[in-house]
Amino acid sequence: MSGMNKERLMQVILAPVISEKSTFVADKHEQVIFKVVPNATKPEVKSAVELMFNVKVDSVQMVNVKGKKKRFGRFMGSRKNWKKAYVCLQPGQEINFAAGEG
Repeated sequence: MSGMNKERLMQVILAPVISEKSTFVADKHEQVIFKVVPNATKPEVKSAVELMFNVKVDSVQMVNVKGKKKRFGRFMGSRKNWKKAYVCLQPGQEINFAAGEG
């Protein structure tokens, strides 16, 4: 983490991905899924998650998600491509997004 600046790390992670698949993956493999900036690297994502959530990260897998094709009336358009990061936490570590609610 010594070579990376904090401002960059705070902008790498855009949002957690909350879906049926992500909840299933979180329960089964102790992984958390984040939407990240398209030019993010694995070491950057690892450092950013460790900095923001105070957890130890085991590994990171990245996926480029293609934007869906959509129709607007008679015009064809497409949503933007985006990047997804599967962050595998070390055993015993947990990030709880529902903690602040309720």
